[in-house]
Amino acid sequence: MIRRERFQSLVRALESMPVVALIGSRQVGKTTLALEVAREIDKPVTHIDLESDADFNKLTDAEAYLGRFDGQLLIIDEVQRKPDLFRLLRVIVDERRRKGERSCHFLLLGSASRDLLQRSSESLAGRIRYMELTPFTVTELKENEQAGFDLELLWLRGGFPDSYLAESDQASWDWRRDFFTTYVERDIPSMGVGVSVPQLKRFWKMLAHYHGNQINLSEFGRSLESSHTTIRNYLDTLTDFYMVRQLSPWSGNIKKRLVKTPKIYIRDSGILHSLLLLPKFDALLSHPIIGASWEGFVVENIINQLDERCECCYYRTATGAEIDLVIHTPDNEIWAVEIKRNLAPKLTRGFHEACKDIKATHKWLVSAKTDRYPLTGGVEVIGLSEFLKLLKDKFSGL
Repeated sequence: MIRRERFQSLVRALESMPVVALIGSRQVGKTTLALEVAREIDKPVTHIDLESDADFNKLTDAEAYLGRFDGQLLIIDEVQRKPDLFRLLRVIVDERRRKGERSCHFLLLGSASRDLLQRSSESLAGRIRYMELTPFTVTELKENEQAGFDLELLWLRGGFPDSYLAESDQASWDWRRDFFTTYVERDIPSMGVGVSVPQLKRFWKMLAHYHGNQINLSEFGRSLESSHTTIRNYLDTLTDFYMVRQLSPWSGNIKKRLVKTPKIYIRDSGILHSLLLLPKFDALLSHPIIGASWEGFVVENIINQLDERCECCYYRTATGAEIDLVIHTPDNEIWAVEIKRNLAPKLTRGFHEACKDIKATHKWLVSAKTDRYPLTGGVEVIGLSEFLKLLKDKFSGL
């Protein structure tokens, strides 16, 4: 399946920047997309994978090796295994710029976050564009006729290509269980992160039960017989490797006692359901996590639809006034988004109070149904697919 919009965005980035970093979780399709794009580039392309010992050894004298690719695009896979490359890339890019070469030198593929890569590298500011490749989203599947689209299937299995496109629920389930095991036992340790594998497994499974909520790191530490610092390290590790999203609380200037702890989501709904032992849709429908699972699925799709000009957070006061998702738009609007799974959604008084607190300019209730209609208080009920299209249309014009 060709991910058309991602494909076109990556081509545009390579045409305008000397270095592009395509980052995202393992098994999300970065290499597949990069090689599809490489076939459209009007210059020679070389691909090396630093997971391969042979390719890794080619960079023993990295300066000499990289100097061989003038006039070419070099794709470097799993670049986080060689973070010292960033300093050298800066030197090479600047040298080529002086010769008049402006774009399409290096495409870096990484399974670690932008922040984690930048911590261990010299800045490539002005020379690099970071792009995140997520698992499949509602928007791109609806726009891709080859893949077909089943909202409930995407919610159950999640968006990793091998999970969503599996021939059966059992095959998808087996893939996700194997993915979890391999990620914890091999992938994360291989990236140089010092964690206890058994403890990280337990932590990740415990975290699934707190999906959509704040967590108390000290309580987790007592349960796992680990320190607060160790638990924070586990949480940040899963965040850095795209498994967990920490949604920040509202930090505006409001004279109320606000909750200041991030809300935690397992980013992929299929991985969440695997951790909670929910292999079938019927099992999900009867599980207490269903509301929080739907909320996380919607939040992830919305945030993935937005660009870096938007800021997202949630709002909650100590007295219970709450908004699931607050979006600050580039044109200074404040969108309040409440998320409900039930088919006859109702809003609490706390939501309306919260909207007054933050001076919301738009108020939405994203429902599991497709109907769109107004509620009292200026709130509009809308289905997820239509809401995502609305976001896409709005922000593409800003």
